[in-house]
Amino acid sequence: MREFVPVLAALGVVLALVALLYGAARAVRPDPTAREVLPFGGGLPPAQHAFSRFHVRWYPVTMVFLAFDMEMVFMYPWTLVVSRVGTAAVVEMFLFLGILLAGVVYAWREGALRWT
Repeated sequence: MREFVPVLAALGVVLALVALLYGAARAVRPDPTAREVLPFGGGLPPAQHAFSRFHVRWYPVTMVFLAFDMEMVFMYPWTLVVSRVGTAAVVEMFLFLGILLAGVVYAWREGALRWT
């Protein structure tokens, strides 16, 4: 039973710290019955509702971002295997980049990158 004394002492210290932190959080929290409890947003009051809609011009920009994001997701593992696979891996990556470039050119032509 002696070998468990340090473990039980550490467990007691941890439980005391957890209780102390919960008590400190309860002591410094705002009044839960307050009429207006706003989430923290950099110190400024919210200018609009959290469920407000975004302007439609943000969606094509998001799609272009996701295209470049997927490019990076596939390029990192590709860098590890390109020396083992050889020319076929290089050709496949340039084919993939060509498809992404066609998507970006299409988005550009449709005006997805224009802000006005």
